[in-house]
Amino acid sequence: MGLGPMLLLALMEGLVLAAVLALAASGLSLVFGVMRVVNVAHGAFFMLGAVAAYVVAAWLGGPRWAGFLAALAMAPLAVALLAMLADILILRRIAHAPEATIVATIGLMYMIEQGTLTLFGPDARAVAAPFDFRLQLPWFGYSGYKLFVVLAAVVLLLALWWLMARSKAGLVMRATQLDPDVARAFGINVDRVYSGVFAFGAALAAIAGVLIVPIQQAHYLMGASTLLLSFIVVIIGGLGSLPGTLLAALVIGLSDGIISMFWSPTLAKIIATLLVTLVLVFRPQGLFGASRA
Repeated sequence: MGLGPMLLLALMEGLVLAAVLALAASGLSLVFGVMRVVNVAHGAFFMLGAVAAYVVAAWLGGPRWAGFLAALAMAPLAVALLAMLADILILRRIAHAPEATIVATIGLMYMIEQGTLTLFGPDARAVAAPFDFRLQLPWFGYSGYKLFVVLAAVVLLLALWWLMARSKAGLVMRATQLDPDVARAFGINVDRVYSGVFAFGAALAAIAGVLIVPIQQAHYLMGASTLLLSFIVVIIGGLGSLPGTLLAALVIGLSDGIISMFWSPTLAKIIATLLVTLVLVFRPQGLFGASRA
């Protein structure tokens, strides 16, 4: 394979990673933007989406597409309910102490991982793609499912933009983000908004997990790398900034695809970490974040 086809393949692989990262990191950014909570358990919610996809597909059997669609509907809902319960029972009681919420989400992450290890086991489990379509280019064939992942992420992210910018729910979330006390004065149930946002952010991570599991096998520790990359994305883009998150996910995804193809995945992670360092030194608020000075 020549240099041109290899570069094209690297860009396509990078787009797939960028699509999954954009979904997962958008949930993390949304939770921080509205609640000012650094959710360290976000990677565990991503992992739960992948594991739930395997469980649902194995339980239903039948056509692969039917199991996949059922997982795409059921897994985010189950993870969202778990996240809402965690917010009501844990985070709501310590919302006044930001440091405590970080420790609490670390504990939640370990509880979810160890619970999954106990019930699911230590082995990685594969989920078959819902269809076998391959795009045949002049130089190589490419998975149609991976193209579907990119398309699905674009549709979901457009829906997220509409929700935040055009809907009444988005207006309520933005009002709560700007000033919770004023929002309460206007009759907004801020605690309910926080629970909904935390659940919605977890659902976005779970959807990313369902989409990735036919490409990357489900495993109880698979959320760690996604959590790290999601933090890298939201720091570069700007904590709480959805446009910045999307741009940073694209940059990290494409650079990872190209560097991994021509050099090594380890170097790709080193470059991503270096980018975070440069952003923290020269623009601590991120590319799109508002300055707090």
